[in-house]
Amino acid sequence: MNTKNKYKIMKSQDFTTSITIDASPQQVFDAVNNVRGWWSENIEGSTSVLNSEFAYHYRNVHRCRIKITEMQPNTRVVWHVLDNDFNFIEDKTEWVDTHIVFDIHEKEGKTELTFTHQGLVPEGECYEVCHDAWTHYIQDSLKSLITTGQGKATPKEDFVVPDHKEEHTDTKSIYHKLLITVPVEKVYEAITTREGLAGWWTPDTEAKAEVGSILRFGFGPDYFKNMEVMDLKPYSLVKWRCIKGFEDWVGTTLTFELEPHKKGCILLFHHDGWKSYNSEFASCSFDWALFFRSLKSLCETGKGFPYPEFDKIN
Repeated sequence: MNTKNKYKIMKSQDFTTSITIDASPQQVFDAVNNVRGWWSENIEGSTSVLNSEFAYHYRNVHRCRIKITEMQPNTRVVWHVLDNDFNFIEDKTEWVDTHIVFDIHEKEGKTELTFTHQGLVPEGECYEVCHDAWTHYIQDSLKSLITTGQGKATPKEDFVVPDHKEEHTDTKSIYHKLLITVPVEKVYEAITTREGLAGWWTPDTEAKAEVGSILRFGFGPDYFKNMEVMDLKPYSLVKWRCIKGFEDWVGTTLTFELEPHKKGCILLFHHDGWKSYNSEFASCSFDWALFFRSLKSLCETGKGFPYPEFDKIN
């Protein structure tokens, strides 16, 4: 049996997803091999040469070593996972000896890319989170790289989680922590894009995912909040500073930290810089809990409960 036929014989439950793009097969093939452009900038080694190996890592959460075992120009690419380590599941080597396959062919004047991770099956511990993560990287990031020239790869790592014990010792902070059962990439989109923020916080949102940009959030005709984007670390950290709103809010900072989990994403939120435990502090803490219920619902079901519906009992 030749190699191509071997890889075509796959179990129906192997994870697979497809995109059809108004681009040539060569454009799709070149984008697939530009792995740093759509998957992660944290890759060492060649990703575009047959029989080469490259290493991938995501913080201390996931590391793997991959060999390119098949490369048919403009038609097919196959990776073999040689080594793997997850820190969030019991079987840390779950991907070892699986194959990641990219099939490319013309279809009605466009190009169809079919991605299959052979061996990534529903029985696996990481299936749910890996299913959603691959869906993001293929359907969103790789597609964006092909159509716009800019993917949504995980950026080069330079993020250090702050030590909250040393922060804001003379002020008060609101904290919330919750599990959202989708990958960190999807939660990050929900807290950085206009569409995402409008879906769980308030429909009257103006937002751009750029450091230094000003976000505007309207809550009725007479009240709105302005936030300056202070920091963005894709899929890890978002930080804002309130520059307009209630007096108690102005000057406070709002930080969203995302941590991968075997069931999806842990969100740690802290709203720092409050001067005192007053009635606005208490009301705000309660409202944040309701809005995070809305965020969780948006990410997991596609429907949030933004203002003014956020406090309705469902």
